[in-house]
Amino acid sequence: MSKKLSLTLILAICASFSSLLRAAELDDIGRFDFPTSGDPAAQEHFLRGVGFLHSFGMTQAGEEFRKAQEIDGDFAMAYWGETFTYQHPFFGAKDERPGQALMKLGATSEERLSKAPTEREKGFIRAAEAYALTVGGMPERRLAWMNAMADLYQQFPDDREVAAFYAVSTLSGATASGTARERLNMRAGALALELFKENEDHPGAAHYVIHAFDDPVHAPIALEAAFKYADTAPAVSHARHMPTHIFIQHGKWNEVSQWNESAFNAAYELWKPGDTVGDQNHSSDWGQYGDLQLGDLERSKLWISRAEQVLKNNPSDNRSAGTLSTMRARHTIESQHWNLSSYSEDLSATELLALGLSAVALGDLELANKVADRMAEMVSDSPNSGTLKISQLEIAGLAKLAEAKNQIAKGMSAAGLPMQTEALALLEEAVDLANKGRMPNGAANPLKPAHELGGEAFLAVGQAEKAAELFEQSLLRMPNRPLSLLGAARSYKEMGNAGKASEKYAALLAVWSDDSHPAVQEAKKYLNY
Repeated sequence: MSKKLSLTLILAICASFSSLLRAAELDDIGRFDFPTSGDPAAQEHFLRGVGFLHSFGMTQAGEEFRKAQEIDGDFAMAYWGETFTYQHPFFGAKDERPGQALMKLGATSEERLSKAPTEREKGFIRAAEAYALTVGGMPERRLAWMNAMADLYQQFPDDREVAAFYAVSTLSGATASGTARERLNMRAGALALELFKENEDHPGAAHYVIHAFDDPVHAPIALEAAFKYADTAPAVSHARHMPTHIFIQHGKWNEVSQWNESAFNAAYELWKPGDTVGDQNHSSDWGQYGDLQLGDLERSKLWISRAEQVLKNNPSDNRSAGTLSTMRARHTIESQHWNLSSYSEDLSATELLALGLSAVALGDLELANKVADRMAEMVSDSPNSGTLKISQLEIAGLAKLAEAKNQIAKGMSAAGLPMQTEALALLEEAVDLANKGRMPNGAANPLKPAHELGGEAFLAVGQAEKAAELFEQSLLRMPNRPLSLLGAARSYKEMGNAGKASEKYAALLAVWSDDSHPAVQEAKKYLNY
């Protein structure tokens, strides 16, 4: 055997062993191939960093990329990777740390590019520079990143990691593109689907498919990826949570509960004092929503206690405080266990919504109107907040409707009926505003969906046909919501449509099974169970 052949064989054996090692070590973050010119020992950390990065496990990714830098100080792609570990690519304010990561590689673009030995790696570095160093805010940086990755993809259309990062950069750019958002999401989704079909264990492929199709219309396209991704990258909390974006769109409440439980546990176990707690907040928020749709109030309370602990561990974290506030308000609204807590102008929008709904339900119209007035002030301060405006219209409309009901009950129909018409018009305005906004994605926002609330209001005044229409719209936007199923069943029952009423009551019983719940008793009585 010649020396040349012997060396070739040795290299082949080493490459094979390296591939097996990589596959074994990446089992908990997915499977993909991303060759670079870095030192082989540094490459192993780089690959793990990329795996974490594809699943937005930013802290874990950053640790791996910095380990790669320690082994190979001129490993350009390790600095490229670190650049993307400091902020979420889809939201958040401008952060200077991504630029600082690149500056460790070199003070100038020329110096940085000189350490990237291939044209492909130079392209990745240029894209990182666009993301981190473009003048302007995050919208400008996201668009610059997307455009730089588009150039690299045009050069290397068959490179799967170029394609994966072009997909996520396009999703990022979509957030800053205004009316082109959906078009760009579909472009990214098509590319991610192609990658997923080639390699369903690729964490980025499944992840980006879910993000691209996260709305009621397109969610069915992503269901296969959602079920697969749930097991693809268990080392990353966000990867355990992410499938629930699609499970929510299908009303799969057991899966929403279970996978957010898993995501929260992973995030909590990995947490160290000083770490960000976004994964804990997000999974607890959505986990509670799933359990409330299942009618499990004790689990909802458990989620609240967990959120209290997260805030206790991070007392100055605004997101943790906001998440806890939202979860307490959601518990009140979804359980309909109304609570007249103390009014304060410092209450958040979600707290005001829960208080306003409670006030109407318990007959305190003075408080309800006070809440509506406060929310109107908040709308004036934040005129572009569609969710806040919808909530304000909901409380104002319900308060006026309750006042109209009182007038009619006193025999003052001449005043009460016009007031009722005005009230219903406010609730329809809330529905119209919801229709004009972004399609639902995730837990209900506002906490009481406008279509569901409108349906309940129209049913209460005897307009069952209009109510049924609104409940059906609500179920198209947020499938399998029990309160919308219940409202639709009651509306069809009122209309004398036994077939549709039975269908909705049966669907409700597929979600709720607690015989002590009045709605369950109602459904079983109607269906003769």
